[in-house]
Parts: sequence; C-alpha cells; structure tokens
Amino acid sequence: MNSVKFSKFCSLVLRHRPESVGLSLDMAGWVAVDDLLGAAQTSFPGVGLADLQAMVRDSDKQRFAFSADGTRIRANQGHSVPVELGLPPSAPPDVLYHGTATKNCASIMAGGLLPGRRQHVHLSADAQTALAVGQRHGRPVVYAVDAAAMFRDGVVFYVSVNGVWLTERVPTKYLRLEGG
Repeated sequence: MNSVKFSKFCSLVLRHRPESVGLSLDMAGWVAVDDLLGAAQTSFPGVGLADLQAMVRDSDKQRFAFSADGTRIRANQGHSVPVELGLPPSAPPDVLYHGTATKNCASIMAGGLLPGRRQHVHLSADAQTALAVGQRHGRPVVYAVDAAAMFRDGVVFYVSVNGVWLTERVPTKYLRLEGG
C-alpha cells in the first residue's frame, strides 16, 4: 500500500468530501474507523486497522486523531466542511507565522489572511514551519502575525492537538512580511 496516497485519501475524506466515498462526518468531524476502512477498500484493497494506526502515528504533521476509545477518527484541522472541533479558545504566543507563495502577496495585503475554502486560517508557532508550508505552494514567503495585538483586540484563537493555530481571519494591520 502507498501510505502517502492513503494519507491523501484520508485527508480528502475527513476534511473535504466524505460523501465521495459514501460517508458523513458527525458534527465534531468524527467517522467510525470501521466505516472509513470499509470505504477505503475500493482504492486500497486490504487496508486495515494497523495501516491506519501507522499512518496516524507516523505522520510528521499529525493531521489525524483517534477518539479516546479508538473507534472513531477525524482530521485535526483543515476542514472545508462544517465541523465543530470543540477546541477551547487559547491565548496565542505574541507572534505567529503564516507561510504562502509570493503569488498570493497582493491579495493578502489587500484583504488579509482569509480561510478560503477552509473554516480557519492556519498559523504556525515558528517561522521555519511556516516556510515549509509556503514551499508547498510555490516560491515561499512568510508573514509574521501580531497575535498578541489580535488577542488584545478580542480575536479568538484555537490551537489544534497537533500545534496548528487557528483563527477566523487575520486583517492586514496585524501582518508583517517576515524578513521584509
């Protein structure tokens, strides 16, 4: 089995299009492990629980999590379908970072960071992680986000179980091009 392709399949199903394989997520984004494995059989014949557990355990980005009893699975963030992850509001570090491609700079400086098709803007706690994210989209740039000022101004932040910071949007007044 190709674990990268399986991870991408799980991202598609658990973040964006569960209906594409006949599944539906509950309000918190969970789906039964057995149902996911059953739906995966068409594309990944023979995939089993051990494969799924290895994918979740070995993923450097920790995109997925099992429920406490191990019977359900969900994506930690990045949903384009409406879910309520149940994350408590959290006070962010003073500065957070957002990596993107240079081709997005004009629209970001015009309208700030917006979630696009996702529910939240994703922010990193360090510039290096943001740079790695930006590299996936083209020639990278990193924005520093004045999270302390946003928080003082009443903006709500959440931190996912894998350390990704989430907020609804980041207005331009809180953005500074890192290194610029």
